[in-house]
Amino acid sequence: MKSNEDVIKITAKHVASTYGRFPIALVRGKGTKVWDRSGKKYTDFVSGIAVDNLGHCHPSVVAAIQQQAEQLLHVSNLYHIEPQSQLAAELTRHSFADKVFFCNSGTEAVEAAIKLARKYFYDKSDTKRKEIITMKNSFHGRTMGSLSATAQKKIHWGFQPLLSGFKYVAFNDIQAVKKALSQKTCAVLVEPIQGEGGVNVPDKNYLKELRKLCTQNKSLLIFDEVQTGFGRTGKLFAYKRFGVKPDIMTLAKAMGGGIAIGAMAATEKVMKSFVPGSHAATFGGNPLACQAALAALKVYTQDGFLQKAEQTGKYFLSRLNELAEQSSIVNEVRGVGLLLAMELNQPGSRIVLDCMQQGYLINCIQQNVLRFIPPLIVTEKEIDGLIKVLAKSLEKLEI
Repeated sequence: MKSNEDVIKITAKHVASTYGRFPIALVRGKGTKVWDRSGKKYTDFVSGIAVDNLGHCHPSVVAAIQQQAEQLLHVSNLYHIEPQSQLAAELTRHSFADKVFFCNSGTEAVEAAIKLARKYFYDKSDTKRKEIITMKNSFHGRTMGSLSATAQKKIHWGFQPLLSGFKYVAFNDIQAVKKALSQKTCAVLVEPIQGEGGVNVPDKNYLKELRKLCTQNKSLLIFDEVQTGFGRTGKLFAYKRFGVKPDIMTLAKAMGGGIAIGAMAATEKVMKSFVPGSHAATFGGNPLACQAALAALKVYTQDGFLQKAEQTGKYFLSRLNELAEQSSIVNEVRGVGLLLAMELNQPGSRIVLDCMQQGYLINCIQQNVLRFIPPLIVTEKEIDGLIKVLAKSLEKLEI
């Protein structure tokens, strides 16, 4: 049995240093709790970065994985895969989409969306439409295509030249999109709520106006719902909350209940451009991941599940606002559902470490924004516990 320190040493020696890791090794999880190698328990308000929406090791997901693991782990997409077809049918039943392309991650889903948008207009012989408008402070992934779509200079650093064909405009600024739109625009790609960019929530009519502009310009509207999907905002998909249907939607993170799987969903009209040979993913839609996702989706769509999560989110938001009123270092509290943030007027790393020492895992993005993305099953009691710890941490910084 190795200690936290032993695991940390092995990681430092053999694992690429692409993450600034905290000094704990998590080895077990159940519901909203995780335990490190020393046996210390934490309440998780990070959820594997919005992946464990059902909590850790949800019994329905675990059972589905165990059963499928004994039956069939992987076959090629050259053949029909029953769990994949079932999952596609369920996803389309619960969304605007008619067809689904399966992959392994959010960045792959975005890559697929970029390719589909361009291929759609190529097939229409409108070859001048190659440009995609994306938003500043967005985050769409780490591959070269999704990286180029991501409008954050710090993400670009060291990887130039980026891929061409992307135009960046301010988020939540409809006039900026109007100015950028042209006959070269094949699509507008946007997160309904910016996650990594700071949990930035658009104005009520912003996405509706985007839909209207794209329709008028005959461009496609792509929603990146990798982080906002599967109940994170209190609805199965965030587009339902804003009352706006995109042409294409990207999904991943919480889709598999903790198992890696991604998807790009679209209308029949647009998806017709993906034909044999136009795109592929060896492990995309494999039996194991699809069974896990089917089990997770069944829980998400149970009567009352998302409604309960939405109510919990409102309670959490109210508690954060109460805390903000008492603190001079909090600039703003914002968010929807259980995708919430507290913006500080100074770096938040000390608060993250302080909370971790007190048994609560939280996340800091953009240096000064505390992000809270707990499992959707988090309780008001657990939220109260975090608020108590946060209040003491904020007091320390005010001294």
